[in-house]
Amino acid sequence: MNERLTRHRAQIDGCGLMPRWRASALLAVSLAALCTVPARAAPQAPGVAEPRAEIALEQGWRFFDGDAPDAAAVAFPDASWATVSVPHTWNRVGYYRTGAGGTNRAESVAKRQGIGWYRLHFIAPANLAGRSNWLEFDAASRTAQVWLNGRLLGEHRGGFSRFRLDASAALLPGQDNVLVVRVDNTQPAAGNSTADVLPLVGDFFVHGGLYRPVRLVSTAPVHFDLADSGGPGVYATTAIGADGAATVAVRARLANATRAKAAATLHLALVDRAGAIAASADVPATLMAGTTGEASASLRVVAPHLWQGTSDPYLYRLVAELRDAAGRPLDRIEQAYGLRTMVVDPDRGFLLNGQPYRLHGVGYHQDRDGKGWALSRADIEEDVATLREMGANSIRLTHYQHGQAIHEIADRVGLVVWDEIPLVSSWTLGGKMEPDPALVANARQQLTELIHQNFNHASVGMWGIANEVDFGNSLPIFLTGGKDGAVPDPMPLLHQLNALAKQQDPSRPTALATCCEGNLFAPGVSIPITATAADLGGANRYFGWYFGKPGDLGGALDRIHAARPSQPLAVTEYGAGGALSIHTDDVTAGRPDSRGRAQPEEYESYIHETALAQLEARPWLYATWLWNAFDFATTIRNEGDAQDINTKGLVAYDHHTRKDAWYFYKANWNPAPMVYITGKRYDTRAYRLNDIKVYSNLPETELLLNGRSLGVRRDCPQKVCVWPAVALDAGANALVARGTGTMAATQDTASLALPAQNADRLLIDAGALVAGAGRDASGAPRLLGSDKWVEGGAAASLDVPADYGRPARATPIAGSAERDAMASYREGTFTYRLPARPGTYKLTLWFASAATTRPGTFTVKVDGKPVLQDFQPAIPASDGPTSDGRAEAHSFTIKARGDVTLDFAAGTGPARVSLIDLARTR
Repeated sequence: MNERLTRHRAQIDGCGLMPRWRASALLAVSLAALCTVPARAAPQAPGVAEPRAEIALEQGWRFFDGDAPDAAAVAFPDASWATVSVPHTWNRVGYYRTGAGGTNRAESVAKRQGIGWYRLHFIAPANLAGRSNWLEFDAASRTAQVWLNGRLLGEHRGGFSRFRLDASAALLPGQDNVLVVRVDNTQPAAGNSTADVLPLVGDFFVHGGLYRPVRLVSTAPVHFDLADSGGPGVYATTAIGADGAATVAVRARLANATRAKAAATLHLALVDRAGAIAASADVPATLMAGTTGEASASLRVVAPHLWQGTSDPYLYRLVAELRDAAGRPLDRIEQAYGLRTMVVDPDRGFLLNGQPYRLHGVGYHQDRDGKGWALSRADIEEDVATLREMGANSIRLTHYQHGQAIHEIADRVGLVVWDEIPLVSSWTLGGKMEPDPALVANARQQLTELIHQNFNHASVGMWGIANEVDFGNSLPIFLTGGKDGAVPDPMPLLHQLNALAKQQDPSRPTALATCCEGNLFAPGVSIPITATAADLGGANRYFGWYFGKPGDLGGALDRIHAARPSQPLAVTEYGAGGALSIHTDDVTAGRPDSRGRAQPEEYESYIHETALAQLEARPWLYATWLWNAFDFATTIRNEGDAQDINTKGLVAYDHHTRKDAWYFYKANWNPAPMVYITGKRYDTRAYRLNDIKVYSNLPETELLLNGRSLGVRRDCPQKVCVWPAVALDAGANALVARGTGTMAATQDTASLALPAQNADRLLIDAGALVAGAGRDASGAPRLLGSDKWVEGGAAASLDVPADYGRPARATPIAGSAERDAMASYREGTFTYRLPARPGTYKLTLWFASAATTRPGTFTVKVDGKPVLQDFQPAIPASDGPTSDGRAEAHSFTIKARGDVTLDFAAGTGPARVSLIDLARTR
């Protein structure tokens, strides 16, 4: 019998039917048959059920991508439907145009939002007769209707939380059962099927389907409440006394599904890692027929082993067992449970177990390339391992409730979690000034589910009630559709949600993230101050990206802190886009395009480097969460080298390809010795002289080029070591960065190339942040560098910039084969100091104008001598084939003894230049 049981348990594990079932021998045989028999046949052997059994429903689902109005019928023919396993989504969104960073392609994208149907035949074990049997869905997006054997069990509205439906009356134990689920992820619009389901909008794509696990849960008729908003039915909080002892207050919801009064005992135990009982209690309970009641108790641990975050995430097991009058178990649940206290102070920041514990981490979305939202636990484990290697000790789970897997992993590895509901940016539709009652009810439902389902997780530190609902009348076009007018007040809804969170869980603070307080808007723009609606403030601020300058972040935070000194403040989002295939030679010389293509990988690193310095200088911040851990899907973006992807991730959409900025944080947050040469993907350089930057947390770091030492840097600030103006050899260049000063040397390598034609030639795309390919007058390809070696002036463009969901519009420019280079320009009064070796050079300056260019003259000097005096490039007429733009070139022969200085001085108009070509002739 034991051999047979072992064999059947192996079968069960192999098909994933019983990840948490403590099966008896006969029941294991029954479940093994469920795994191996054809999906529509085979009665089951009887068995003796455990107090709680969970049967995973993973394989053998049929799926229809569209509507099938009669599909709930038991006899509905579904043989032509696709066979899928759950988790499943039909959506695939977002791809890179270069192909690097992900497997999605334009032809594999599936962005349809709407109705989908799932059908499953399964045989329930015969021994489930007479028990309470529930269908449990970890998520179904964004609404779900569920039928079992033709009977409608119910509907759930909300795509992110666990829900259960009582299947006791509809289930056929020992027989074939037909489970049918209709899901609908239609984008909400006034009057449609999802108009009352959050989120209404958002800069992320809402995938459809049964994208988290589904299971059948079976218990005795007297059990822990399975109808309690998807929660476990047992809720615990910890207090640490002055003597260091821990008191765990436990509250249990008990349900009696029988027609008779039931006497039971609630047994509670806290079990340590060694299996010893640290504390226990027994509480008698009497339940009237068909009712739900509560029982409570306290567990005291005299010498608790505390959960200490990433340094020591110690977990006990909280065991709750409901027993009948004879002491037999009726229901049993176990959860990992950490003993800890969390407090947030406006001056001292986040306190874990009474000690300052600065939170630094990431925002995290739940999708990845090739899978959408249908992630496995292994996928999530891999993501967390990537973040822990980087050194993160916290995650902001955005912008909706995430599944139990990420919470359980966070408990185990010690990450502190910000949880939040999908109240994002908008809460009314159709121009209404007040949210519909059904929408308010949905927000309350999702918040209640969030709290109940994640209450016992040691990792959860706060409940987020909203994200960026403070746009006011500055709402961007992706939220308004281009409409202007009055906007609704978010405060009544926020106050209601804050009160609900306090009522559901008084032990944790509430929080929300704001976008707009302190930003400078145009006259007439008014935004509400929403931060006061929650206990904790969180600022989403993108200085140097959407607005302002990178160095403005610190001052903006100081002003918020001064305005509300008694409210703890965090930075909940900051960052910039970074494309793997787009690069720059100087992050400060041009302007990034937050909606368009100009998103060099190096600029993303620059924003994070400047931001981290400002954040670390403000110890009163209780947390900082950068945006974002990984690139993610969103259909309002066409930017960088991607389509329908937000490029702010530190790791690409494949969740494997790490951008340079990831290594910057690893150097600063992870004490393990590391050295990393940045800019490796910019492997063919436009300029001979390049600054080489290395992230190193070693005391000493040496850089070698083709075997030649370029010197040693010691204790680099912010772990950023720079070797300026490194002269590359024509052709191949091998770089080695070697860190020393620890027990073992650590090194990194990179290979860069300098084309021979660029060795003694500077081709500067003035005003451009992005280096890239160009073409000469004959059409031959050549490599242009981005704007560099310049002081003063401002970058500008003849093109119309991109916006959310709208690509940039290129201005046609005649007179040059390099339209893109002509479109960008530098204007104002400015000076270039170009590195040059002694010799004779041909200097060519290109100027481009459009019909809308303002007339005006300016002067150009070379090494102090005027070469263009009171000069005005030709401005094309407003009609004709060249009316949009025109480029012209002026060439000069100069002799250089060293560096060449070009002065552009404004006259009656600003000076400007589009392309500088300095080529050595001898």
